Amino acid sequence: MTDPAPDTAPEPASEPAGTPIRPRHRNPLGNLLRGALIGIVETVPGVSGGTVALVTGIYDELIDAGHHLGAAARRLLTGPDRREAIRDHLRAVPWVLVLPVLVGMAAAVLTVAGPIAGLVEGHPQLMRAAFFGLVLGSVLVPMRLSGGSWRAPELLLVALGLLAGLAVTSLPTTGLEPSPWIIAPAAAVAVCALVLPGVSGSFILLSLGLYQPTLQAVDDRDLGYLAWFGLWAVVGLVVIVKLMRHLLTRHHRGTMVVLAGVMIGALRSLWPWQDAAGALRGPGGDWPLLLAIAALGVLAVQLLVLVESRQAAGPDSTAAPDGTRSA
Repeated sequence: MTDPAPDTAPEPASEPAGTPIRPRHRNPLGNLLRGALIGIVETVPGVSGGTVALVTGIYDELIDAGHHLGAAARRLLTGPDRREAIRDHLRAVPWVLVLPVLVGMAAAVLTVAGPIAGLVEGHPQLMRAAFFGLVLGSVLVPMRLSGGSWRAPELLLVALGLLAGLAVTSLPTTGLEPSPWIIAPAAAVAVCALVLPGVSGSFILLSLGLYQPTLQAVDDRDLGYLAWFGLWAVVGLVVIVKLMRHLLTRHHRGTMVVLAGVMIGALRSLWPWQDAAGALRGPGGDWPLLLAIAALGVLAVQLLVLVESRQAAGPDSTAAPDGTRSA
């Protein structure tokens, strides 16, 4: 009896490390806006920047870019052939995508972190309803990218992902002192939200009691805090990017199925009706308004997916069987 075929084609072994990536998203302004969207949602507990990257179609490209940047840094430190290897890896990075996304993220975080935190604190139910709809609409993206037609193994993976999402979003809130040795692991874990759709870095910081101190550091331009946080965020990002690139290359279908489950489970943190401790409550008398807001969130995501799909069907790209596209 032969082994079942893998859920995705293996990575070509003959492709040299320096082969330039042909970025599918070549519009710098569009990539700037994508980065701004990622930066905005990263300031909201319960919403993942990775979800936005997935919805806007740049998820795989960012993972691949992160892999080459990490590989270049590793070659710089360990060799061999530092100059040639670094040049090859940096040439393979789609800078027309990466640079605008980074600029957009930084600009959004520095300008809207305070106002977003104020809205979340002042209108928690309305904000949770809006983002509940956005994330719920986003769940359809990994479902589509997985190829559909889920069988028993995929349903099991969905269940595992759902339980993982529930576990992460059910963490009790603690009040840790923002010392350097607390900030370091918190930053390394929270940055996973840039890579894992459904996992919110802001929610992790909120659970650790570091959400407000971190936003305050951004508002106050506390360079010492931000530099230390950023250093350990990079460490965490390198590790998680390497893992996700392997999973997306070797087990694309299964990975997308699990991510769909994680996103569904993570909706727990965005349920509009919660008490001060985060315990879930039944819908109140304002449910028609909040339901309408959530529905608008779902529609907004589907409109964004439709726009992205039409761009994918442009003259310079072709649709792939799993719903992605290639340049």
